[in-house]
Amino acid sequence: MNKPRHPLDKPARSTRTAPTGSALGPGYSAANSNTRIHGPRPFTLPQAPIRTPAAPAANLGLNSDRLRLQMVHRLREQGITDERVLSAMQAVPRHLFVDQGLASRAYEDAALPIGYGQTISQPWVVAHMLAVMSDGRTPARVLEIGAGCGYQAAVLAQFVPEVYAIERVRGLYDQARLNLAQGRARGRVRLSFGDGMQGLEHRAPFDGIVVAAAGVKIPETLLHQLAVGARLIAPEGTAHQRLILIERTGPSSWHRLELEDVRFVPLRPGTQT
Repeated sequence: MNKPRHPLDKPARSTRTAPTGSALGPGYSAANSNTRIHGPRPFTLPQAPIRTPAAPAANLGLNSDRLRLQMVHRLREQGITDERVLSAMQAVPRHLFVDQGLASRAYEDAALPIGYGQTISQPWVVAHMLAVMSDGRTPARVLEIGAGCGYQAAVLAQFVPEVYAIERVRGLYDQARLNLAQGRARGRVRLSFGDGMQGLEHRAPFDGIVVAAAGVKIPETLLHQLAVGARLIAPEGTAHQRLILIERTGPSSWHRLELEDVRFVPLRPGTQT
């Protein structure tokens, strides 16, 4: 039987270059990843310490409701129009998902380090990816690859009844599990520790898949776990990355669209304990 051809043979296009010299990969740091690229590259913040999960402080001294309103207003000005996504971003307290030392910066439009060489994605990136993935659709079951600290899964859970999230780094999986328990996830997130590149075949098909790390190529396994008519959104590339939207148009056909220049941490196979 002939293997169906999929649309990922074309490499991502970009004319940008990146500096070298990071343990995460060429040009990566905990503060310049999981963000959109436009204009000068973001400045680098110190990496957040690796921390053992613990109950967060009850009061971080933040007027988080007001700051989240400002964040949502900024997202509207940046072109996010999906009211489901905007309401979800308003509902989830982002400062509960970052290290307390960075809580005062939680509502800035920036990616922030969460330990283990990973980041919580820039708010615009989260909102944009979810809005594009669900545009014109009412997804009931969504898979997230790269749960990180659990923030994006918590946002998804505000308007998606079933959210499945996979995290490959054990320490982050433990953080995400704790964060989701107290971060207004509505009990809708089913978090797994495992290799996100393999997806969750036993839970497929999915009405949407969101990938929060960049591979050289989007894993074909994930494409086959999409329902027909559903969308996958993921960064693709190494030094040069673009956000890619894949829509499954039939049992053996997919449509590919290249979107913005972005910069994400690398997508890796296996698990890290």
